[in-house]
Amino acid sequence: MKINLFNQKKPILIAEISCNHCGKKDKLLDHIIKAKKAGADLVKIQTYEPQDLTIKSNQKKFKIKSGIWNGYLLWDIYSKSQTPFKWHYDVFKLAKKIKMPVFSTPFSIRAVKFLDRFNLPLYKISSFEITDYQLINEIAKRKKPIIISSGMSSIKEIKKAISIIKKYHEKIIILYCVSGYPTNIKDSNVKTINTFKKIFKNYEIGLSDHTNDINSSLAAIANGAKFVEKHFITSKKIESLDVKFSIDVKQFNELRERGDEIFYSLGTDKIRLKSTEKNSIKLRRSIFAKKDIKKGEYLSEKNLKNLRPVIGTTSDKYYQIIGKKSKRSIKKDSPIKKNYF
Repeated sequence: MKINLFNQKKPILIAEISCNHCGKKDKLLDHIIKAKKAGADLVKIQTYEPQDLTIKSNQKKFKIKSGIWNGYLLWDIYSKSQTPFKWHYDVFKLAKKIKMPVFSTPFSIRAVKFLDRFNLPLYKISSFEITDYQLINEIAKRKKPIIISSGMSSIKEIKKAISIIKKYHEKIIILYCVSGYPTNIKDSNVKTINTFKKIFKNYEIGLSDHTNDINSSLAAIANGAKFVEKHFITSKKIESLDVKFSIDVKQFNELRERGDEIFYSLGTDKIRLKSTEKNSIKLRRSIFAKKDIKKGEYLSEKNLKNLRPVIGTTSDKYYQIIGKKSKRSIKKDSPIKKNYF
């Protein structure tokens, strides 16, 4: 399914489902349907099984020690969060039926090769995989657009990932990202988008937002983000591992509506008379007779005044006509026209 990713008229919103299906295929499919209704342009899933990410081990090094997933073994959390490969057939069947572009973040070469059968419109590289050059190279071979998520990354690391992709193509989108789950609003640093725009001038820039609301996403759009990715959940009542940094249908719809309004309000940086100002400009001031003026009388501050609207000579010519002789008699409160002096 094709979608215009570049030179788009307004920001593209991506609904990331991740593990919000809670291990139920029907819930996953429902998320895709409701994401479309909420205004998403793209839906993203994650393609992995636990063996694509880690090994099954009870060692301390394989246990998460902080945050909302504190105490989980890596194998256990990925087993719980996975979108099983066999579900993908129904995912892309539904995507085609409802005309909702769906793409994925593959977490292994095995996953990349598996996804080939679905002809994805684009791929994403996770922040955690930005230094997995083997995986990046395999994805880039497909010559499809690639989104790079930049959480935890240095500029050097982002440029290295780009250099690998550039061997095959330059259809690259870079998302500024904070890999905090959830991200504290004070850590959002949305202005970094402007830094990215300066450094990565040849690529589209966006935001992968892990806060629990839409404020950072709206701020990103105001700062010129062309893409915004948010974790999406159909209801905050769902006990998902990602619920604390996901937005629901109402919030996503608000992001769509307010985000579009912000985008259109930004307009152009060119200084020009706007269409809505064309009538207003007629309410500027022009020059009127303060009292009756006789033919041959000199125009002065004593017999002229500036008032709305623009009828005769505009008020910016006031000092240019002071001292000139009136060619005719002018009644009080009459506009001073060009042929009167």
